[in-house]
Amino acid sequence: DVLHSPRLLELKKRRNHALWGKIFLLVAIVLVIFATLVYISRLEHLNIDEVIVSGNKVVEAEKIKEIVESEISGHYIWIFPKTNIVLYPRDKIKERLMDTFKRLENIRLTTKNDRTLEIAVIERESHSTWCGLESPTTQAGNEKCYFVDKNGFIFALAPYISGEVYFKFYGAIYGSGEPVGSSILSGNFDRLISFNNSLIDMGLKPVALYTKDSQEIKLYLSKGKLSILGPEIIFSIDSDLQRLSENLQTAISTEPLMSNFKNKYSSLEYIDLRLGNKVYYRFK
Repeated sequence: DVLHSPRLLELKKRRNHALWGKIFLLVAIVLVIFATLVYISRLEHLNIDEVIVSGNKVVEAEKIKEIVESEISGHYIWIFPKTNIVLYPRDKIKERLMDTFKRLENIRLTTKNDRTLEIAVIERESHSTWCGLESPTTQAGNEKCYFVDKNGFIFALAPYISGEVYFKFYGAIYGSGEPVGSSILSGNFDRLISFNNSLIDMGLKPVALYTKDSQEIKLYLSKGKLSILGPEIIFSIDSDLQRLSENLQTAISTEPLMSNFKNKYSSLEYIDLRLGNKVYYRFK
């Protein structure tokens, strides 16, 4: 009887009314905030109206703009415009541009005057070329080369270039299986470039490198004639390249190799650095 007294029932009714009043007020506040955000997100001066591209040299600006404009078209959940300077899909734009144009090394997005989106790009520069899976001695001039950047990343098909304008790499690639977008000498590119530079400091002229079975390296010196490879320097990829460089420097500075190297270079077949501190070589 006490629990169902008129006084307690009236008290419960008042509490329910108060609760529903608070819920209604909260929903109203949320709806007002949401409507305000929608209104602000659609304000003209807060939405991108123009896309400009800078820094490109090879990649066409119009093709970059087409991708960017397609990414900022439409709305999120049919309400918030993707052109809004706060909401536009910055990461998605970068990801798609990098995936589409392998030549692009870096992309920076900034908004100017709240209505202009600037896409500033840095393109990869050609450091060397990759010219196939097979040894250069077996390709007989039928090689198809691709540009490689300073990090060993293959980013574009190269036109035919005769002579020794670019250092050439041959052998396995790592990535999707297609040359463009893959890398060479996984984890060893910088080491081998340093070793290559040490040979140049010795007065040698390396022009190509072939990775055989991911372990054995054949580095070809210039023959002095157009498109003809000279003697090979053979070593293992997991060797201490600093020590190999020192051993080779000692060998070519010591008789009889020093004189033979100078006077009979054209008949040198190979220099083998795979056997510890010993340097083996052969002349025809």
